Amino acid sequence: MQKERAEDVQLRIADWITRFAGSMWFVYIHMVLFAAWMVGVEKSPWQTLTLIVSLEAIFLSTFVMIGQNRQAEFTRKKADHDYEAQELELRHNTELTELVHALTIEIHKAVNAVAADETATGDNAKQASGSTA
Repeated sequence: MQKERAEDVQLRIADWITRFAGSMWFVYIHMVLFAAWMVGVEKSPWQTLTLIVSLEAIFLSTFVMIGQNRQAEFTRKKADHDYEAQELELRHNTELTELVHALTIEIHKAVNAVAADETATGDNAKQASGSTA
């Protein structure tokens, strides 16, 4: 995604404008320009200044929407990636749980078999000692 953005000149320009428009330098420059315009260039009611500011607002809002759309696309791709990673982890956890369950059953069978052998051996020992006595 970053590589695509860096390769597209239009996106690089939009990134730069959005970054600059969101800075305090942008505010300072506009304060100076507007003050100079109002005092030195145009007298009341500042119709040309109003037109310029309105056009600038239209373009800046467009750049903001471009940035929001790109951020939404990035967020969607990240969410898709996260979903795939979580699904893979869930499958691995399910496999591990099934293996643990199978091993538990095998251990339970082995313990029961040993206990049964000991019980059978113990009964045979009692029978052997009781028959010789």
